[in-house]
Amino acid sequence: MTGQVAQAPNAAGEASDDLLTVGVEEEFLLVDPHTGAAVPAVDLVMQQVPPELRGQVEREFQTSQIEIGSPPGLELSSIRHSLGVLRAALADAAERAGVRLLAIGTGPVDGPVPPVVDKPRFDRMIERFRLLVPGPGNNGMHVHVGVPDPDTGVQVLNHVRPWLPVLHAVTTNSPFSRGEDTGYASWRSVEWERWPSVAPTPFLESHEHYERLIRQLISSGVMLDEGMLYWYARLSAKYPTVEIRIGDVCPSVDDAVLVAALVRAMVATAMHDIAHGRPAVRTDHHLLVAAHWRASHDGLEGQGVDLTDGELRPAWDLFDQLVARLRPALERHGDLDEVTDLVAGLRRHGTGAARQRAVFARTGKLVDVVQDVARQTRGTNRS
Repeated sequence: MTGQVAQAPNAAGEASDDLLTVGVEEEFLLVDPHTGAAVPAVDLVMQQVPPELRGQVEREFQTSQIEIGSPPGLELSSIRHSLGVLRAALADAAERAGVRLLAIGTGPVDGPVPPVVDKPRFDRMIERFRLLVPGPGNNGMHVHVGVPDPDTGVQVLNHVRPWLPVLHAVTTNSPFSRGEDTGYASWRSVEWERWPSVAPTPFLESHEHYERLIRQLISSGVMLDEGMLYWYARLSAKYPTVEIRIGDVCPSVDDAVLVAALVRAMVATAMHDIAHGRPAVRTDHHLLVAAHWRASHDGLEGQGVDLTDGELRPAWDLFDQLVARLRPALERHGDLDEVTDLVAGLRRHGTGAARQRAVFARTGKLVDVVQDVARQTRGTNRS
């Protein structure tokens, strides 16, 4: 967790006119600029980060990773500005340290596995879980949206469950691993699921049920603490927010802003339904697992599972249905025009996974993929 996350401006978890705050955390990979292999350079990069930004930059689990966090805000423009400043500063710091910053789900190029950051909690994780460390580093994006209280937050988790596979498909950004195409749009998702507490959020009866499950999971040994609750959506342990944590880190600021807007609209729509007494859809757990697997495999460029009937549909059709469902909340937050533009850009350029594959198809060189991802990470306009 870095800096502040999306906290609500008042005790109700909402701003005036029922607007919700949103904040973003992003994890990045540090790689050799010549080979693209992950390198254990986080300490060197941290030394190069401007002092005024260090409160928003942190080490992550492995020494090849680094994390940023935007302050919470009501306006997408503030999220865009924060992420743009932080990404550019971190990319500059990485270059001064002799490495390169990548917004990518996991490393595409084979190489030694960088060590874990020297931290007592991480040492305990390695002692218990041993070989679950999945390679060069898994990099995700976490979006926090303010909620009024934990009981409402748990209801929100139930309401957003069926939508998260579509968001999963939107964020796919890791098709390559160990020098080859994995066949998945998000190989990070496959590696991440080695951890025993990674799963779709279960349907929850109450906040007490949520807390009881956490206690039981810790007692079982699959988690050291609440911080290891790696459900795709959860309540923040520190802040009055719902945290959506399904996606690969997005390649560009445009993509990150789009996902942040969609997540806020999801939470706002869920809260509207809760206020009007509309129950959450109780999607079967195993079908939900299947939908997430399909999302990680196909991204938006293939098929997705329609959770209303369990049938396959074009993933883009499911995404268009989601955006239509969220339209009132997007309008209420003043995000609709920007989201419409960003969706059009996503349709033109494809997901991060599709972009990586397009570069590789043109050149046959993963180092070119790495260079293109580095360009997007910094914020250069997509071609």
